[in-house]
Amino acid sequence: GQECRVTASVGICMFPQDAQDEQTLMKNADTAMYRAKAQGKNNVQFYSAEVDLLSLERMALESSLRQALLRGEFSLHYQAKLDLKTGAISGVEALLRWEHPELGTVLPLQFMPLAEETGLIVPIGKWVLKTACNQNVAWQRQGLPPVVVSVNISARQFTEELSGEVAVALQASGMDPHLLELELNEATVMANVARTVPLLGALKRIGVRIAIDDFGTGYSSLAQINRLPIDTLKVDRSVIREIDGNTRDGSIAQTIIAMGKTLSLTVVASGVETPEQQAYLSQQACDEIQGYHFSRPVLPDALAALLRQHVPLPSR
Repeated sequence: GQECRVTASVGICMFPQDAQDEQTLMKNADTAMYRAKAQGKNNVQFYSAEVDLLSLERMALESSLRQALLRGEFSLHYQAKLDLKTGAISGVEALLRWEHPELGTVLPLQFMPLAEETGLIVPIGKWVLKTACNQNVAWQRQGLPPVVVSVNISARQFTEELSGEVAVALQASGMDPHLLELELNEATVMANVARTVPLLGALKRIGVRIAIDDFGTGYSSLAQINRLPIDTLKVDRSVIREIDGNTRDGSIAQTIIAMGKTLSLTVVASGVETPEQQAYLSQQACDEIQGYHFSRPVLPDALAALLRQHVPLPSR
């Protein structure tokens, strides 16, 4: 009794130029069909040697990604956030890096979409959460003041099980819950606000902070944001790029900062790369900045040295 719409993803292999026997024809057509799915579905793709090569490369990368955790090939780099009012480091963001034994450094843009698609992001995300908490406690044991560490949470991780996983990581590390901030991008949070509110509520009851990442790329309204139990808005780098008080980007950043202040939220500008951007954001009373202008993502020891130079404030 319901209307149902069906679309098709079609892969085509031509005889004789692409294959000379039935088995190879079907295999290559299947490869082309998966290419059609990867191109957004509901379209047609012809087989080509380039498509086959991309498919084989993807399969090899997926196989390596499945072994990366077991082989200890992942590491975390940390990018500092600077408090514009005090000049102190107010927090750090944990960023995943993969060092492949043959390919060398694999960029997150290359493997993160694959991790999302295959579901591998879930065990990888658990490892990131556990490692970041342990590292934060390790810094404190070195005599460094406590800072808030931010961990990115993917759409696949944002389920009813997340609060339990966070509680386990905190208990195992012994870290104060108020020193953990979970970052979810705007699209994930706004996909289903009715579902989002109780999930965030469960996390807030643990005591962790919640940030909306990539803010300014979606269509969130003041009323929607006000419904959410969040602490931080992270302004997307696309809004910060080429910022100028006389440009549209500057107006958008100014509006987001004002909205955050109205809701008593901490506003963080990400992707800050120039002194001019920092000066403008400081003028607009933005709380914190993050980006290459202050610090690139660095290994734990380098971040510890940076912390000693910019003593953070007590956790809010």
